[in-house]
Amino acid sequence: MNRVSVIGGGLAGVEAAYHLADIGISVDLYEMRPAIMTEAHKSAHLAEIVCSNSFKGTDPSTAHGMLKKEMRALGSIILEIADKTRVPAGKALAVDRESFARSVTDTIESHKNITLHRKEISIIDTETPTVIATGPLTSQGLAEQLTKITGSNTMFFYDAISPIIDADTIDMDRAFFGSRWEPENTDYLNCPMDEALYEAFINELLDSDRVNARDFEDARFFDACLPVEVIASRGRDSLRFGPMRPVGFKDPATYKRPCAVVQLRRENLKGDAYNIVGFQTRLTYPEQKRIFGMIPALKNAEFLRYGSIHRNTFFDSPRILNKDLTVKGQNNLFLAGQITGVEGYMESAAAGIMAALSMKARFSGQTLSPPGTDTAIGALIHHITDPEIKDFQPMNINFGIMDSPDVHKRIRKQARLEREASSFSAWLDSLSGPA
Repeated sequence: MNRVSVIGGGLAGVEAAYHLADIGISVDLYEMRPAIMTEAHKSAHLAEIVCSNSFKGTDPSTAHGMLKKEMRALGSIILEIADKTRVPAGKALAVDRESFARSVTDTIESHKNITLHRKEISIIDTETPTVIATGPLTSQGLAEQLTKITGSNTMFFYDAISPIIDADTIDMDRAFFGSRWEPENTDYLNCPMDEALYEAFINELLDSDRVNARDFEDARFFDACLPVEVIASRGRDSLRFGPMRPVGFKDPATYKRPCAVVQLRRENLKGDAYNIVGFQTRLTYPEQKRIFGMIPALKNAEFLRYGSIHRNTFFDSPRILNKDLTVKGQNNLFLAGQITGVEGYMESAAAGIMAALSMKARFSGQTLSPPGTDTAIGALIHHITDPEIKDFQPMNINFGIMDSPDVHKRIRKQARLEREASSFSAWLDSLSGPA
């Protein structure tokens, strides 16, 4: 029986380990927590979610929905557990993060073909088939070892985390339930602001004390996950056209559309905690308490978790990865997840699945070719392995990196859906049998 190593117990590592184990391969899964914790994680659970608890939209006509559809077709264990632990979030798939991580951990620990090791790995055995899926918070020792093996310097950007509020401390008389497009929907709790308060709020954000990068580090943020104060610095109305946009709302207290709206989303199934949607931040803790307390509904709010900032490490993957996610010159070494430069929970998990499929193909003496770039997974793999990309940056799934049908824009949406479905189905049919 083949035996493999998977290093990293995040979303990508769990998918890789589970898919390999499920076809009868013995897997040694290594996770350094809780022996060694990171600056962002709080527990010893596998697949702990440290940023938002949302896995984004499920509409199959969107890029995020397409990605989930393809992952489900491949048997994603992460999505299976997410469905069982989801919390109300409109059209988005959001989870109770504690229940989700606990369920993932139980599933992996109970799998007969997976042995979970709680230890740090800093030396890589290149003779053993190995998936490296250590995520954006890869330990320094392992990052240095990978740098030597790949000959590529690691790169990084800063990621920021939204605060979580105790539901009992929210002033419900200053907030109302509803969705931008579905007033009867109660998945979001909305905190309105008038113009004077919004302007004062922006002033305080711009003058706030922040946690800054160290002197020798360049604070580069990922554009899809900008700190709220960075968004504010790009223009006084930027938040009103971003996470605080009031479109689709009427304040029940005034029967008018507010100047801005801060949205809260349930953090768990019990509904006793809410996160502030789109409010990832690098403000100091006292500043978060003071400035976010300007929001009338949060005047006396207690923070179960303050927002924070952490460094995300990734490699210049187009220079070091083959299309089957093996490191160039190292047929036994596969990379997966955010360390490759895919950005996002589902994107990371999808890369874990692809690494497992690639390793399975290698055991059969074959090399896996990814699906076409008119599919979500294929577009992601192409983005992180295309040597023509010179200034490589992390990327979420989006239609901009997918091949678009050359048809009139009036019928492009339907044509894209049909082309993706046909292309991915054909690729699924081409996959080889079990290893």
